Amino acid sequence: MRVLLRCALLAAITLTFAPAAGARLQFPAPIPLTRTVLIHYRAHDGVLRPAVLMVPSDYHGQPIPLVISPHGRGVDERENELLWGDLPGEGGFAVINPAGEGRVLHWYSWGDPGEISDLARMPQIVERHGIRIDRHRIYAFGGSMGGQETLLLVAKHPHLLAGAAAFDPATDMARRYRDFARLPGGSQLQRLAREEMGGTPAQVPWVYALRSPDHYADAIARSGVPLQLYWSPRDQVIRDQFKEAGALAEDIRDDGDHRLWDFEGDWLHTAEMEPTRRLPRALARFGLLPWRDAPRISSTNPMI
Repeated sequence: MRVLLRCALLAAITLTFAPAAGARLQFPAPIPLTRTVLIHYRAHDGVLRPAVLMVPSDYHGQPIPLVISPHGRGVDERENELLWGDLPGEGGFAVINPAGEGRVLHWYSWGDPGEISDLARMPQIVERHGIRIDRHRIYAFGGSMGGQETLLLVAKHPHLLAGAAAFDPATDMARRYRDFARLPGGSQLQRLAREEMGGTPAQVPWVYALRSPDHYADAIARSGVPLQLYWSPRDQVIRDQFKEAGALAEDIRDDGDHRLWDFEGDWLHTAEMEPTRRLPRALARFGLLPWRDAPRISSTNPMI
């Protein structure tokens, strides 16, 4: 494995050039396995939006898997990139982190239909920038609003994906609007939601429904897309996950024969979508990373 080889190489260099007694030991800087490129794409409304493309540093034109990773509410493509660390290079896959575009807002797309269509175009956008994609190995991974949009991508474009993972997703946008009032800056979030949706849940209930993954539980269940769903009762952002992600998991199981991994834990909001937590294990479950590279997680359930 490249990581082990790199460590062995650094150790050999250190031994070969060992300093004299009393000299300060100098270690060479680690060589990143992943390189990032800032690209741009034309969103559904014609606006030019940025995206961060991550590829293995030694990529040389071979077809590789692609992970589409929509970001969470109010953050951008650069912040979403940080969640991935060096994992793309370690596993030999690409990740596209699009800035996203809602109906009227940039960073608060909240599952806008145009945004989901843009996510479905990411493989073509990546290929236009010189990366060959293995079309049989396209995945979607996201947390919070990004998890919501991942689930909507499964529902609306099931033939695109070989698998998906949603960490602490929003699943019921009308409930989210009401619950925003209990969060810091809640009135501002409600104002943004009204601006993006075109009104309150009482005024435009169909808009909130069409952006809610639980509205598509049957479509998700029958999509045939293997799905990993991570959620926690300790979530302080989506405070009643039993009635959101937990309820969606039950609906998916009830609606059809679907390969669902449903992980209930005790973490804080999206804390597990990190290179040192459950993200590597989610990747390994889809064969995107060797299991030996996935960190052990303290849990009563060894499958988590």
